[in-house]
Amino acid sequence: MATTDFSSVLFPPGGQSKWSAVLWAVLSLFVISRVLRFRHKLQAANNLPGYRPMFYPLGPPGAFFNSTRWHNGVDMHWARRFQMYRSGENVSIVPWLAGPSAIYTSNLDVTRQVASGGHKSDFIKPEASSQILLGWGMNLVAADGEVWRRHRRIMGPAFNNDLYKLVWNKTRKIYYEMLATDQWANRHEVSVPSVQKITFKLALFVIATCGFGISFDWEEPLRFENRAMPIQQAFRIMSDTGTFAIFAPKWVKRLPFKYIRDSNTAHEQLGKFMRDEVIRRRAQIASGEIDLDGDNLETRTIFNLIMKAGEDEEGKYSLDDEEIGNVFVMLFAGHETTAHTLAAALGFLAVYDDIQDEVYDQIKSLLSDQTEPTFEDYTKLDKVLAVFYEATRMFPPGHVLIREATKDTVIQVPRPVGEEGTISMPIPKGFQIIVDMVGVQYNPRYFEEPEKFKPSRWHGVSNESEAFTAFSIGPRACLGRKVATTEAVCFLTLLLRDWAVKPILREGETKQAWRDRVLDGAMVITLGVKDVPVTFVRRH
Repeated sequence: MATTDFSSVLFPPGGQSKWSAVLWAVLSLFVISRVLRFRHKLQAANNLPGYRPMFYPLGPPGAFFNSTRWHNGVDMHWARRFQMYRSGENVSIVPWLAGPSAIYTSNLDVTRQVASGGHKSDFIKPEASSQILLGWGMNLVAADGEVWRRHRRIMGPAFNNDLYKLVWNKTRKIYYEMLATDQWANRHEVSVPSVQKITFKLALFVIATCGFGISFDWEEPLRFENRAMPIQQAFRIMSDTGTFAIFAPKWVKRLPFKYIRDSNTAHEQLGKFMRDEVIRRRAQIASGEIDLDGDNLETRTIFNLIMKAGEDEEGKYSLDDEEIGNVFVMLFAGHETTAHTLAAALGFLAVYDDIQDEVYDQIKSLLSDQTEPTFEDYTKLDKVLAVFYEATRMFPPGHVLIREATKDTVIQVPRPVGEEGTISMPIPKGFQIIVDMVGVQYNPRYFEEPEKFKPSRWHGVSNESEAFTAFSIGPRACLGRKVATTEAVCFLTLLLRDWAVKPILREGETKQAWRDRVLDGAMVITLGVKDVPVTFVRRH
């Protein structure tokens, strides 16, 4: 049987050398273009020292993988937090194969220049950097410029002392509901393989009740009407599959795998839940069923006040239904940051008995003449708050702030520690500066021994001080900061008053080894901590 020589078809006699020359020419042009492009990207980054990965770490495909010895992934600023800025507080990331170049900064002066916002700022928050938050449309976290100011004008008034009192009271109520369950009642010790199971449930319940007036039961999770899955599980899935939901093409989302089905179901059910809630709440406010002008704190939830603010402005600043739905999910998803930080705080307290004893002594001293802590005690519990602040510093939830130059501009970069003055650094239009909040919080310029858990660094610091930057800085600082700190101080005060926290150690493991193994970063939408196994021992 005759066979066909395909090489003679592809490269006919006398033409093989010609085709080889063409292929070599194409390959050479490709290599030259890549070299020239790389040099251009290096120039745009001011030839700063730094990393030269294959791909840009914050975009596909680089963002799909965590960092390894051979790859700088989306978590590189966490994985390399002790090595990344050895050459200086600003380093360049210049991919040699695909993706833009950028400058990562761990300097607060640079951060204030690029991230504070305002009408005159030469930097914006690019919409592409918030794709993971735009599943249901624009929102306060993802918005920029006038759109952000519109969201802020409507949402801002809802965050007030009445809300913080409600958060305190609801947190206390939820704590006692937890103690009434079989797992806690009449028990001397309670072991929890992952303390996040408690902190996530607590934070979700608080934001659900205080944010939206939705009641939860500690033992029976709230489900969607069709009972597809518990709402808490839907938010967990949404967080875990966020990168997939954004970047995966539509045909991939139709594949019959459980991971994909769960992701699709969670996003669909949350979308319907939010739309239905918007319609129901508007009808209740319009009919007078919900009275926001009285003294009842229970009705003055964040969601109700935001919707009322939109009506009062007669459309001037009002958000449409879709945008309110996104405010809803952003506030709801805010429980993740508080939950992760509470878990980290409890992990650190389990390791450091002396710090836990110091905090307990303050709680015991304050509550000696009363049975229950009240919201009025919040400012007196500064050592409790300091623990939460320090845990947030060590695991800043909003781990990067991405800003893009709107025009050719110049920033002033402080000289190294010990030297005075600044250096002018030109930034071309379209170039991105990545504010590395992990780098800022671990920068020895601002924090002595940054790798150590030292809540005492926050003793005596005002609750509203700008020295605390882990909730971001300037006008765009986290609107829900005091909601989170109020909830945390109340919960930790009650818990530490009644229980001591101990780490669950493996055989032969020391507390320091437990810290090294357990208290490591876990990065999805936000930066959190891995599962924290602890035992609560009832105090006598």
